[in-house]
Amino acid sequence: MSKIEVNTVEPQCGTTLTLGACGQTVALGSGASQTGFGRTGTVDWVTTPQTGTVTAATGKGYFVNTTSGGITVNLPAGVVGSIVAVSDYASTAASNNITISPNGSEKINAVNDDYIINTAGLAVTLVYADATRGWKSVTGSDADATGQVDAYIVATGGTPCSGAIVCTNYKVHTFTGPGTFCVSTGSGPLAQADYLVVAGGGGSGYICGGGAGGAGGYRESPGTASGCYTASPLGTAPAVALTLSVQGYPITVGGGGTAGSPPVPAAGDNGSNSIFSSITSAGGGGGGGGNAPAPEGGAGDGGSGGGGGGRGTQGSHPAGSGDTPATPVAQGFDGGTGSPGTGGKDAGGGGGGATAVGTSRPANGPGGPGGAGAGTNINPATGETCGSVQYYAGGGGGGTRVCGPSPGTPGPGTGGIGGAGDSASGGGPVGENGTDNTGGGGGGGAYSSGTYYAGGNGGGGIVIIRYKFQ
Repeated sequence: MSKIEVNTVEPQCGTTLTLGACGQTVALGSGASQTGFGRTGTVDWVTTPQTGTVTAATGKGYFVNTTSGGITVNLPAGVVGSIVAVSDYASTAASNNITISPNGSEKINAVNDDYIINTAGLAVTLVYADATRGWKSVTGSDADATGQVDAYIVATGGTPCSGAIVCTNYKVHTFTGPGTFCVSTGSGPLAQADYLVVAGGGGSGYICGGGAGGAGGYRESPGTASGCYTASPLGTAPAVALTLSVQGYPITVGGGGTAGSPPVPAAGDNGSNSIFSSITSAGGGGGGGGNAPAPEGGAGDGGSGGGGGGRGTQGSHPAGSGDTPATPVAQGFDGGTGSPGTGGKDAGGGGGGATAVGTSRPANGPGGPGGAGAGTNINPATGETCGSVQYYAGGGGGGTRVCGPSPGTPGPGTGGIGGAGDSASGGGPVGENGTDNTGGGGGGGAYSSGTYYAGGNGGGGIVIIRYKFQ
């Protein structure tokens, strides 16, 4: 093979230089690159899927994998004829969006803002046309790649409060059961929503001073996005409002845990989780069974921990741990331990609440009171504007055994009162259920006049979404 080494090749005459003959191919050597020949409207695809922020280069196409979360693609500085392509590799862009951001003050279809790919499997090819229109889509799809225009939320689902208008500019949607929060409009900073997500409370323990159920986990945003209300102490940083996009958000409202039941001394069941978007609140821990060896005497871990069961012949029973699993702002507190008394004065520990631990039962004392819940006015009653404070996620009160003193009282929020022994006052022999749609823990079970009484079930949870709509 012959070899010619020159720095410049020019035509002998005229202005056209022809390389190769008809039907032949002119190829660049391996690893060589070209400049000045322009492109043919296609890209060279980077075949390795991108799983993090992409700094795009002109002439390249990128497969973007958003399986684990949304990803941003930063466009290069626009030069007329520059071309970049992006494809939703795993078809997950509907839930985890791909954000294509222009360089500086440049535009995407005449708008200086991001373009959001939120359709599963979508691919788009963008060419920089000029400074007026910026990057334009040249694909054959129906998608018109237009930069994001901030828009207020328009949504349906749940039960709107007070005609859905609060303080003139805000709407509230309340879910007391499963459903879908359907966002038909909304983008950018205007599409932020505050939330309250409370899980189901734990069921109480059965027999002889049963431990109370812990409250369902309580998670709330700070309230600054939709204004005109005061969030609970749990609505603080690092908790933040959620920025929503056009899609349906499935809502899960956790049910309360079932109380332990005969014929054996049994711990109560944990409550179920409540979920909205990326926010999950854990069900409350079940209360421990009285007169029961481990593990039935011990309480469950959860959003708030259950109270330990009582009864002298089996010794003290541990309480459940709250904020399990851990969240950026603690969603609840530990329950109280159950401990033996003398002369049959046994009682269970109180369930943990959203803002306080359940009380451990002192020697020969009453059933442990439940930990306090949290108060917020995110959800005003009919006819109110900013609303009065309502409490959620209080722990249940521990139950008592024969000849025991008073049963445990629930924490504000509202858990159930514990069951009462023979000489106890208040509550009756059966532990009360936690109040539904508050996430309250169930009141502990009791023994009275030769009969063993069950404790209460946990109360179901609730999900509340609030946003500015104008």
